[in-house]
Amino acid sequence: MGLLTFVFRLPWLPVQGFVKLASVIKEEADRQVASPATIRRELEYAERARASGEMSDEEVAEFQEAALAEFTQAQRGTAAEPTHEG
Repeated sequence: MGLLTFVFRLPWLPVQGFVKLASVIKEEADRQVASPATIRRELEYAERARASGEMSDEEVAEFQEAALAEFTQAQRGTAAEPTHEG
């Protein structure tokens, strides 16, 4: 009966593959957002923008607060999720 089930499941295999691919992409995006190197680059960009006059001190402070909030939220999210390695 495995062959019969396979025949009926065959049309859904591309959908299952797409869902798995989307899951892998989301996990990688979350990992990159939670990366301290990414946050450091964003903060360095804000400092360069302040030095060149593109951003005011208030805008840089808001940017820094938003980056820190995003980082802490991502860290909480990755700490709460179990890893699917195996």
